[in-house]
Amino acid sequence: MKTLVSWSGGKDSCYAMMQAIAAGYQPTVLLNMMNENGQISRSHGLPHHLLLQQAEAVGLPLITVPASWEAYEMRFIAALHQITELYKVGAAVFGDIDLQAHRDWEEKVCAAAGIEAVLPLWQQPRRALVEAMLRDGIRTMIVSCNVQLGPDFLGRVMDMGLVHELEAKGVDVCGENGEFHTLVVDCPLFKGAVHVGGYEKVRHGDYWFLQWEDKA
Repeated sequence: MKTLVSWSGGKDSCYAMMQAIAAGYQPTVLLNMMNENGQISRSHGLPHHLLLQQAEAVGLPLITVPASWEAYEMRFIAALHQITELYKVGAAVFGDIDLQAHRDWEEKVCAAAGIEAVLPLWQQPRRALVEAMLRDGIRTMIVSCNVQLGPDFLGRVMDMGLVHELEAKGVDVCGENGEFHTLVVDCPLFKGAVHVGGYEKVRHGDYWFLQWEDKA
């Protein structure tokens, strides 16, 4: 079955796509929701040029949709309808692990578009899941995190040493509760690694982010 992938640019959506392929699904297009001006991704703060690099590396088209939080659901459903019409997909792949409210929402919006919600990572133990991602070749770096972690964790590539540090700080190693977000810079699905380029560290409220240069 052809599917779209709800693509954050991070480890969970990437590994969900890898697992969906292993289960026989055929990813056909990536969908990312951007902020109102369409400059950075809504969840991870990633600029369009990095998301486009990932899409080119995996060989799939990328659709980005700007939306405010207020209009997010409406714009997401509209995008699902558009993609279903253009690419003839029958399902959407999501990277959520065990937050029931997220799954409920994803099933709701997919039902509105007449397609299936597929969650390949659902209810897998978080620590084991991260270990599997690293073992299966996902190379990913932290691009945003809460003040509990602080700016020193930004830009760090995940390995088992970093996993131990997160656990020592009492932080979920998957960041499933929003403690941090990641950018996949390489994985077995990519034709080549993403060129990250320059960035600086900035704080907005209770979160630190990497702020990227305009071009990689």
